Amino acid sequence: MEIEVVVIGAGQAGLSAAYFLRRAGFAPETGFVVLDANAAPGGAWQHRWPSLRFGTAHRVYSLPGLPLTGADETAPVADVVAGYFAEYESTFALPVHRPVRVTAVRPAADRRLLVATSAGDWAARAVVNATGTWTRPFWPHYPGMERFRGRQLHTVDYRGAEEFAGRHVVVVGGGNSAVQLLAEISAVTTTTWVTRREPQWREGPFDEQAGRAAVALVEQAVREGRPPASVVSVTGLALTPAVAAARDRGALHRLPMFDRVTADGVSWDDGRFVRADVILWATGFRAALDHLGPLHLREPGGGIRMIGTRVAAEPRLHLVGYGPSASTIGANRAGRTAVREIVRLLGQPPAGQQDPPAPLQLAG
Repeated sequence: MEIEVVVIGAGQAGLSAAYFLRRAGFAPETGFVVLDANAAPGGAWQHRWPSLRFGTAHRVYSLPGLPLTGADETAPVADVVAGYFAEYESTFALPVHRPVRVTAVRPAADRRLLVATSAGDWAARAVVNATGTWTRPFWPHYPGMERFRGRQLHTVDYRGAEEFAGRHVVVVGGGNSAVQLLAEISAVTTTTWVTRREPQWREGPFDEQAGRAAVALVEQAVREGRPPASVVSVTGLALTPAVAAARDRGALHRLPMFDRVTADGVSWDDGRFVRADVILWATGFRAALDHLGPLHLREPGGGIRMIGTRVAAEPRLHLVGYGPSASTIGANRAGRTAVREIVRLLGQPPAGQQDPPAPLQLAG
């Protein structure tokens, strides 16, 4: 099927791009579609652990055109965001197809990109990729992992702290998710925290100036074709009340990264050993871009060189929710920027298309 624009992913970045495509005059279904691998609205947020509440999650920014208001701060963030995204898709009549898994994007005839999926192929004049990172959890390899007799899990597998009561948990990772999970788990059982680098804490507010400085560092990396750094490496760890409570009970005493995993724990070359029943790998994610492999976009250093949201080597492709736009507020801006560039590339859509309907207020 031929179409003007395909958006891959219906998380924050994908929905933002879809909104601005409608605003620019691209008609749903004939001008653009959104392909989402999830079975329901909510993007990656719908998969967050139930104990992560809306009021304690990192700030969720409203999507363009429809404020997120009246949400219960004690409700699971997964439920709040899933409901909000569903309302958003309905309000603006966005053409989201799900569940549709994109398997490959490759060059096609007539200067198009062929988007191959589990539901057929689309030949698009431009593609907005908004696949995020949640489906690509990163598991580092350490000697002996395969011999560990306890349980190993990643952040994506975590459902709550209660199941670990009475078991010693080694939490590996220096990001915000690691600290959030450590704070929860250390309230019900004993823990050990292990990181590769000394944690950098941020006690003050993350204001606009700090945000601009952080984004600039990540933008520099993607302009040079380097893999984007983790968010926490440029923002620092937030000292929330829950994390401060974990610090006060001694859970934030950090050990350097161990050298190997044993059958019943972890050990260091200096002879230190910590017994473990569970190893929780809160070691982050990588961008879910395997379906773009046929386009051969990677630079020698492993990154993708970007000009804004546009891939330098492929002007028909935009990555949103990647690098400096890998945040809820950054995703909104990236969606708008990508659509502006696509309009310049393709020209204005056919006349006569209408703007999206007026936004509704989300019920609380």
